[in-house]
Amino acid sequence: MNNIVKSALALGLVVMTPILPTSPAEAETHSRSKELVVMESRDLPEQAQTPGNSLFLHSDNTGSTYLYVEQQQGARLSVFDVTDPARIKLVVSTLLATDSAFDFVRPLGEHAELVYFRDSQKEAVLDLRKTKRPVLRMISTVTDLDPAEILPESGLLVTSIAHTYVPADARDYQVIDVAGSDPTQLATVKNVKHRVTNDETGTTFLLGSDGLTVIRRLSIENGYKVHQMQMQGN
Repeated sequence: MNNIVKSALALGLVVMTPILPTSPAEAETHSRSKELVVMESRDLPEQAQTPGNSLFLHSDNTGSTYLYVEQQQGARLSVFDVTDPARIKLVVSTLLATDSAFDFVRPLGEHAELVYFRDSQKEAVLDLRKTKRPVLRMISTVTDLDPAEILPESGLLVTSIAHTYVPADARDYQVIDVAGSDPTQLATVKNVKHRVTNDETGTTFLLGSDGLTVIRRLSIENGYKVHQMQMQGN
C-alpha cells in the first residue's frame, strides 16, 4: 500500500480506541477548527458506497489524480477523479470477468499496477496508459511478479524466488478531533481493509464495509491549490 496515512493528523487522529462523544451527524463532518473534514460514502458519488478490498492512487501527466477501487469481491473496478478532494467524481465503474477478490500490490513502472488475486493466487497487471479506461491484463506465466524489477519502457526482470502476499486484516478506525480541550469523535469507519493518502493534498481515503470514507486536511489542500495556481501563472 502506497503513501499510507500516519496515525496522527494535523488536528485530529485516526486511531483504534474506545468510543468517544460523537458530533451530530451531518454531511461533510467538520472539526471545530475547520481543519479536518470527514466525507462519508453518502457524501460521495453513489458508487463510493460499495464495499471493497483494495485501492490505490495514480496521477497522470496532466496533473489529475485518480483513485482506483476494487469492489464486489473483484467483480467491479471503479475509478474516481480525486484531483479536487472537495469535488470527487466517478469516472467509470466497470464489471470485470474475474473469479475472486484481488489486491493492488504495487506500481509496475509509471503506467501499470500489479494485481494479486486472493483465492487463485494468480497475478495480473492493471494497464493505466489510459487512466480513465484502465485495462486488467492477466499474466500467462506463473512467475511471481511482486519482486520484479522494471526494465525501462516495456520490460520486467523477474526472480524465481517464491513470495507470499498477505493482505491486511480489517480494522475499525475512529477520526478524532483533538483541537479543543475535549477530544471529540468525528466519525467511526468500520472494517477498513485498505487506506491510502495523497500527500500533495493531505487527503486520506479509507475503504471499509460501508464503502469509501475521505478525510480532508484543508490547510494542506488549500496550500496545494495555491501552489498549483502559482505554477500555472509562471
